[in-house]
Amino acid sequence: MTDWRSPMLSFRLDRRVPTIALLLLALGFTAIVLNVGRGEYPIAVLDIVKTLIGINTGNPDHALIIQTLRLPRTLVAFMVGVALAISGTIFQGLTRNPLADPSIIGINTGASLAAVSVIVLFPTAPVYVIPFSAFAGAALMAIVIYGLAWNRGSSPTLLILMGIGLSAIASAFTSLLITFGSIYDVSQALVWLAGSVYGRTWEQVVSFLPWLLLFVPAAFELARHLNVLNLGEDIAKGLGSRVEWQRGLLVIVAVALAGSAVATAGTIGFVGLIAPHMGRQMVGNRHEGLLPISALMGGVLVVMADVVGRTLFAPIELPCGVVTAAIGAPFFLYLLIRNR
Repeated sequence: MTDWRSPMLSFRLDRRVPTIALLLLALGFTAIVLNVGRGEYPIAVLDIVKTLIGINTGNPDHALIIQTLRLPRTLVAFMVGVALAISGTIFQGLTRNPLADPSIIGINTGASLAAVSVIVLFPTAPVYVIPFSAFAGAALMAIVIYGLAWNRGSSPTLLILMGIGLSAIASAFTSLLITFGSIYDVSQALVWLAGSVYGRTWEQVVSFLPWLLLFVPAAFELARHLNVLNLGEDIAKGLGSRVEWQRGLLVIVAVALAGSAVATAGTIGFVGLIAPHMGRQMVGNRHEGLLPISALMGGVLVVMADVVGRTLFAPIELPCGVVTAAIGAPFFLYLLIRNR
């Protein structure tokens, strides 16, 4: 077994990573404060800070608006962005393809199909069933993709091709359910498919947080293995890496993060595509630095998308998934053209 502390595979933290991480943390905090303060009822930054630390601002409505309505949805947006960005970074590293993303290779589509099936076919089902069904759909889609891509080992190219094909099939079935569903159920499904953090409360924050606390550190711990897998399967095996075992663990982590994010906020696409690319422009391809930078970038992207969606056509709110799609679709086409 290869000694991971050997000079050839040792990791030296890029000096840019801490500085860029601090800048992104500051940008993320600014985006959170901006999202909490903006809306039909604007609140000054000083009043936001006072309310959060428990100082009376003289306006009893501030506590309700900030702590009950705006802060939970903003935190959910940031957490969803973190989860989707890490998931996208892992899938791009596993497949060695810059176009890989949970929303493109079928993971998010499987979650969407499962959730829409519950909404349309079982309209009397409790609300809490939808997140569980979405996560189950993401996990089942990942299992099917991995199984079909297995050919004496899992092929990165087959993982993408199978994912895209199954994603198209799942999208077709989702459209079929929407076509034949009742108007009320279909409207609910469409809102969920658009991807939104509207109405998210502390309950969603608390239920989503354990997934991040478990799988984000796991992703960081597996970053060095992702670096080795990026060298190619033959080289990784030559270095003593247990390729299938490590690839399987990384797939589990990526699916868990993507599935829990979709289960919490619906299908917010292209975050896992954009954030890793922006991270690579800042810190390069080493995943020990790329994963945390991409995570912070993803959180900032979703929070800013929520800000734009809430203020662009106020008082009408656009789901943040619509905003990320408006940015991500042209970006995806740009990548396709650049990479031929």
